[in-house]
Amino acid sequence: MTVAILLLACLVLAGAVVALGVALSRMRSAVAAELANLRAEVTEAHNRRTDAAAAATVVATDEYVITQLGDEPDKEPAPALETRLFADLVLRESVVKAASFVHGVRRGLSPANRNRIWFEMRREVKRARKERKAEEREAIREWRARQRAALRDQSRDRAREDDAA
Repeated sequence: MTVAILLLACLVLAGAVVALGVALSRMRSAVAAELANLRAEVTEAHNRRTDAAAAATVVATDEYVITQLGDEPDKEPAPALETRLFADLVLRESVVKAASFVHGVRRGLSPANRNRIWFEMRREVKRARKERKAEEREAIREWRARQRAALRDQSRDRAREDDAA
């Protein structure tokens, strides 16, 4: 029985690895295509900006400018990650999350943890049962006291009526 469960778990994990590999290869090709499109757009925008800058007039120095949108950046742009490095980071993060999830599930379903939960639930049920019984006894005591008080009041009223008559 345990061997069958382990075999099933291995097959599920193998299927997950294959699915992740397929998703990774698809993502890699999509990222590469998107990167190529972005490079072409950046090159085209840079060419348009240099043409427009040559024809643009000079802005007065006393004019207040919040941004430097049209100016050349002083710093080099952040380096782009290679697709392999990006995929490695994404896959590593996914594997770490999956491993921590599996560890949590295994720990949560361990016999010791199940026994602890069972024990705590049983103790809580006993505590709630005792509390309900105590509340019931208290309610019965209060009800009987009210009944006795009502009988005393009735007997006093009858005694007064008898004394008045």
